[in-house]
Amino acid sequence: MAENTFPLYGVDDIVNFYRTEVLAGLIKSDLTPTPKPETVQKLYMGVLHLLYRFRPECHSMVPLLENIQNPAYHEGVTAIMSVYIRMQQFLPTCMVYDFSLNDLLAPKKQRTLLVLSGIMNFLHFRMQRMEVMLEKQAKLRADKDRLQVYTKGNVEAEKKIEMLMFIPPEQQAEADELAAALSGLQAKTVHECQEVNVEKESIAEWKSNIAAKTQKVAQRNVDISSLKEDVVKLKSQIVESPEELKSQMERMREKVKNIKNSMEEAGERGVELQNMVQNTTQNEQEIQQMFNRLQDLESSMNNTKKQQEENQELMAQSEKEQKELKNLCVEESQLKRALAMKLDKQSKQNIRRQKTREMREQHVQDVLGNCNQIHQKREEMAERIQEISGETQQLKVKTQNLRNTCSEETGRAQVLYDAVSTAMEELHRRIMTNAADLKNDAVKMSGNFY
Repeated sequence: MAENTFPLYGVDDIVNFYRTEVLAGLIKSDLTPTPKPETVQKLYMGVLHLLYRFRPECHSMVPLLENIQNPAYHEGVTAIMSVYIRMQQFLPTCMVYDFSLNDLLAPKKQRTLLVLSGIMNFLHFRMQRMEVMLEKQAKLRADKDRLQVYTKGNVEAEKKIEMLMFIPPEQQAEADELAAALSGLQAKTVHECQEVNVEKESIAEWKSNIAAKTQKVAQRNVDISSLKEDVVKLKSQIVESPEELKSQMERMREKVKNIKNSMEEAGERGVELQNMVQNTTQNEQEIQQMFNRLQDLESSMNNTKKQQEENQELMAQSEKEQKELKNLCVEESQLKRALAMKLDKQSKQNIRRQKTREMREQHVQDVLGNCNQIHQKREEMAERIQEISGETQQLKVKTQNLRNTCSEETGRAQVLYDAVSTAMEELHRRIMTNAADLKNDAVKMSGNFY
């Protein structure tokens, strides 16, 4: 199980899964203790039909070729060979690379459970990916529906924009007249505003002059009243001559006439100013009317601007929706590219795993060959060890015999040694006695010579 890239399921799990997904009448006794070839073949046909829509009866169809003789002989083998070829093409996808014809004709329990576990793992993976793809398809359909709604809205907005931007021919002349009248009115309004400003400036000057003159008149009235008081005081104090009094009275009358004339002129000028103020108020009313008309035109221009802004918003929304459409298209292309890359990666991983498996199998074969060689060497060494142990046993027996013989010979040699040693001592003693006797004899003989 450590060598597999998929889990090995139990018999009950396999039976329940294939009963619900592939073969309805499947029972546990069809797979254990010995799988039935017919049931296993039906299971494989059901898997091929589930995955590739290849109906079970299509496996038994013999191709109608002219050179085939006796096609009835081929009918029994065609179904098995068809299932075998298609399962051999399909099972590498499930990480099962060693499917053989014996797995169809004489299936074994563990082998069949391994193949069914690989197919079951692939079907689980297929269901999960189909759920993911269905979700993405639903999202893509929703995006397409939204795109259709957006495109329809864009078309309607473009039509509305064209309708808003289009001016009918019967209203074109009126619009031109209104535009010309508006331009003329604006020019006239600007000119009248300038005139009103000039008249306001002149009115302000006249008001300042009138205020200065009224101040002068008031000052003169004050002076006249003071002069009258002085005159009254002087009259009470001084008695003047009638001539001087007449001359002073004439001078005073002239001054009064001058003052009256200046007051009349000031009154006339004030009446003129009042007329000018009335004309100014009328002009202001006309200007107010023109201003109201301008406000109406401005409100209409604002409405036109609002419509243009709405048009711009619709255009911006249309551009935004087009950008979203482009993003959706880019996302779809990215998903397709990612799916293609994933499939390419899976194919590369399958090739890599197949190569790894082949290398592992080659390594296993090499290891098995080495093991066989080691086993042969071991047997040879065992035989040699047995031979050496036999020889050692024989050597031990020989050694023991030799030891026994050596001990006997040693005993005999010891006895001989003792005998020889005693004989040698006796001989040595005799030699010593003989030497002493010879020495004594020599001494005696030397004494005789002297």
